[in-house]
Amino acid sequence: MTFTLAIVGRPNVGKSTLFNRLVGKKLAIVDDTPGVTRDRRVGHGRIADLEFIIMDTAGLEDGNPGSLPDRMRVQTERALKEADVALMLYDARAGVTPTDEHFASWLRRLGKPVILGANKCEGNAVVDGIYEAYSLGIGEPIGLSAEHGEGLAELYQAIVDALNEQGIDPYANEKVDDEKTKEIDTGPVEGDLEYEFVDHDEEQDDRPLRLAVVGRPNAGKSTLINFLVDEDRLITGPEAGLTRDSIAVDWEWEGMAVKLFDTAGLRKRARVTEKLEKLSVADTLRAVQFAEVVVLLLDAEIGIEKQDLKIAERVVDEGRALVIALNKWDAVDDRLEVHRQLKDALTTSLPQLKGVTVINFSALTGQGTQKLMPAVAEAYELWNSRIPTAGFNRWLADTLEKHPAPSVGGRRIKIRYGAQIKTRPPTFSLFCNRPESLPDSYKRYLENELRRDFDLPGVPLRLHLKKGENPYEGRRNKPKNSKRGTYSR
Repeated sequence: MTFTLAIVGRPNVGKSTLFNRLVGKKLAIVDDTPGVTRDRRVGHGRIADLEFIIMDTAGLEDGNPGSLPDRMRVQTERALKEADVALMLYDARAGVTPTDEHFASWLRRLGKPVILGANKCEGNAVVDGIYEAYSLGIGEPIGLSAEHGEGLAELYQAIVDALNEQGIDPYANEKVDDEKTKEIDTGPVEGDLEYEFVDHDEEQDDRPLRLAVVGRPNAGKSTLINFLVDEDRLITGPEAGLTRDSIAVDWEWEGMAVKLFDTAGLRKRARVTEKLEKLSVADTLRAVQFAEVVVLLLDAEIGIEKQDLKIAERVVDEGRALVIALNKWDAVDDRLEVHRQLKDALTTSLPQLKGVTVINFSALTGQGTQKLMPAVAEAYELWNSRIPTAGFNRWLADTLEKHPAPSVGGRRIKIRYGAQIKTRPPTFSLFCNRPESLPDSYKRYLENELRRDFDLPGVPLRLHLKKGENPYEGRRNKPKNSKRGTYSR
């Protein structure tokens, strides 16, 4: 096994910046606001030929039992228990603070090897801040600049020395299991974060099922994931908006590898004004873009709102399989009314989701949660559906005979044939003489018939119209053969 390095320190000392530097991607959200990171994030780090698992943690703050700072500290403690080496960062420009001294004393009592990193060491104005760190009693500080990548050679040697003292070979396994360390396998995209691209049209049996849980703030997304993995992996509480990064959690359900993504709550766009929340929203939308199945979690006590419909529409536009879940079901009195409102809202605003699976449960108590993964597996199977070309064209002929395509501008639109060209989601090409003139209402008719006849409820479908080639195109104006009286070949 390779070793694990946990980055710890008080808020706003550059832990996430260094994490992004060592993993080589902008996975963690970085902002000047203290306390951006709340849940621990895992990645695949590298310095030269040294590869390891790296964990970004929440900023260490002292707080009353049960408070948000205390819950964040508990998450950091769990990260340190899993780590082989701890890297404590402090801000060399600000110097050693009482908070740094408090947590340095706490780290000494844990008995873990600790490397002291003096971050933000650009220039010569931080010499005093470096010398002050000797008073912490956890070794010689290493001058670093996470922003500019300075001091990594010294950090490399300090990690090797710390591991050798513990009898751990830092080169025992130079190849790290990417599936256990990758956050969101998506690829370079616009914005502040980067991911690795995944082609959803390709069968990838060796990859885990990628399941994103989305919804409005305080719907219970983190609580649900904690219950599924049977661990307090993510920070939860009554406060809305606790989750900021999209955090990946590896899990296994009945032998199936699953990568769960907890995401930040999505509020109405008009209410998102702060830069930090905008970054969180962008991270959530990218998690949806590169997921395979998305669970839209609703607060059953509030019922479905316009923002929930906007989120569902975004999932459909991205072509992802969708399952709708009503959380806090144990607190609902009039359950029939909640279901009626949900059905009416989906029928009116999102008819393309007709037949989508809706389940009810309580993530806090676990009642009904056993229905979630079977629904997810079914949605994933439908999302991968493939219809044979012969069967599709027989269906197309019957459908056109029952309700022919309309005439536009006095000219009839003829749909000749079609075929499924992709799965994930099911995508079809139709060849006709005037694709640009086919009304949207008729496309919806074809989609509805396709869902009904091939049993594809709630699955996003794609219909691409193409102009079929005319085999006689270009031959009519060719000169006739004077001897035979036929068109020249």
